[in-house]
Amino acid sequence: MKTISTFLNEVIEEENVFIPVTDGIRLAARIWRPKGSESAPVPAILEYIPYRKRFGTAVRDEHTHPYLAGHGYACIRLDIRGSGESEGVLRDEYLQSELDDGVAALHWISDQPWCDGNIGMMGISWGGFNGLQIAAMQPEPLKAIVTMSSTDDRYSDDIHHMGGCLLGDNLSWASVMFSYNTMPPDPALVGSRWRDMWLERLDNSDLWLKNWLQHQRRDAYWRHGSVREDYSAIKVPVFAVSGWADGYTNSVFRLMENLDVPRKGMVGPWGHIYPHFGRPGPAIDFLSELLRWWDRWLKGKDTGVEDDPMITAWMLDSAPPNPEYDHRPGHWVGETIWPAPDITFERFTIAEGRNLRPEKKIPSQKEEEVNLDVQSPVTLGLHSGKWCSYANGPDLASDQRADDGGALVFQSDPLTEDMYILGAPEVELELASDCPVARECA
Repeated sequence: MKTISTFLNEVIEEENVFIPVTDGIRLAARIWRPKGSESAPVPAILEYIPYRKRFGTAVRDEHTHPYLAGHGYACIRLDIRGSGESEGVLRDEYLQSELDDGVAALHWISDQPWCDGNIGMMGISWGGFNGLQIAAMQPEPLKAIVTMSSTDDRYSDDIHHMGGCLLGDNLSWASVMFSYNTMPPDPALVGSRWRDMWLERLDNSDLWLKNWLQHQRRDAYWRHGSVREDYSAIKVPVFAVSGWADGYTNSVFRLMENLDVPRKGMVGPWGHIYPHFGRPGPAIDFLSELLRWWDRWLKGKDTGVEDDPMITAWMLDSAPPNPEYDHRPGHWVGETIWPAPDITFERFTIAEGRNLRPEKKIPSQKEEEVNLDVQSPVTLGLHSGKWCSYANGPDLASDQRADDGGALVFQSDPLTEDMYILGAPEVELELASDCPVARECA
């Protein structure tokens, strides 16, 4: 145990605490809390992810959690079963056992003498996913969540599939988790058990990609953990955050539209990263935003968050293509409700000459249908950037002209005034292929 003295409250850090959950399993946690909280209990904030608290997210954790602890919160960074020093085996994402363990951990935290019984969950990516999913289970101690770079729809809007299409990130993500799952626990924290724990993981964690590829339709496997199946199950306030360079922007708008709880959405220029580290910039003082949120919903203070716009978004200005942006020019806008009543919708139709015409300008008589063929090179899309960018080069999109040369490109007439798009454009296409399976035709 060590003490940190650079905040409003002196902070105690406990490097490794084992939390009993389900099936006799113990999960490993790193805890920061105000000194004296044993006699003056405080609210707690849980971040629950599999990225090894002593390795994968340590630098980020040491920036974020001590700040919140120094402002009067107990912060718990908990490794999911089978990761880091947590016991058991991690067999897949968002299994019911993971969610049940999370609920058990919430109750354990609530029962500690340093906790006043009010708990929030926060996290980016995996921790944003299971925050939503556990909120839908309605555990009594959970009073609010912050979900960043996550999704409400595990099938049609996640790293595996998007709109029914298999993503290349499905393979890269499986490789990342395979590398994490094959790491041993730290012997300095678990002692001589480390070898047996490691061998158990090697023998039983399996290849996740195999499982994912066995579910190529929207079946019960993907519906599990997709909170859009029943938004009404979430009863606590939700703060949803993403960035335009991230892969998980759409869910912020869907959550604002469909939840019926106090809620707030934010979309910045960033990639898949906490906004106080935001790349591309500008980054923001997101720690202060977190503090305003938690002070309102865990301490009952009037911080003004309920008067904030429902959606706050960084509207990107036009900029030359660059796979390594440090900063995206633009400006902040806010909408009090979503969908905003003053947003207008414009529908374009594909016309002759590969043109996009506003639907109202299409002649009333039915135009002759035109079939357009394309046989794109297999390298098409290499310049589009990574689907889920971390804003590390070359994650972001570069010059699109090489891809345009191998694609069908449809353009509107030159715009006579600026057009701002907030939300997600939609396209409806009728497609046919002359091959039953890709690459089987000569």
